[in-house]
Amino acid sequence: PTTKIEIISHPYRDTQPLKDWSSGLFDCGENASTCCYGFWCCPCLACTVSEKFGENRCLPLCDMVGPAITALIFGIPVGAVPPAGLSLRAAMRTRYAIEGTLCRDIVISCFCGWCNWCQMHREKVIVYYKNIYIYCIVCGKK
Repeated sequence: PTTKIEIISHPYRDTQPLKDWSSGLFDCGENASTCCYGFWCCPCLACTVSEKFGENRCLPLCDMVGPAITALIFGIPVGAVPPAGLSLRAAMRTRYAIEGTLCRDIVISCFCGWCNWCQMHREKVIVYYKNIYIYCIVCGKK
């Protein structure tokens, strides 16, 4: 018996050079509505980002419920890496060919959770508007 292994590369990694995030981690001034949304209701913003990225809207609740469960089991809240924030950040970097490392994603997810969700929301909004094409009604061209 012969085993055949097929290696599939990521389409963006081969065709596009890696780029930076469209906005910095602390660039809340670029989009004040996202900043306010994240400041006043970060769990709601996280759920919105998750849903717009194509994941389950309730996925970020894992980040909030995890420490509560460990507090019940062990008596103290254990602050682990937030799984939803980290996984969505890494997935977004991969999908949009954004430069970075998993180690940096872990640090940002652990210590800058709100800013992480705000940055991902700004990126998603920017990518969305870059993909909108305006067609001429008369000739049908872009």
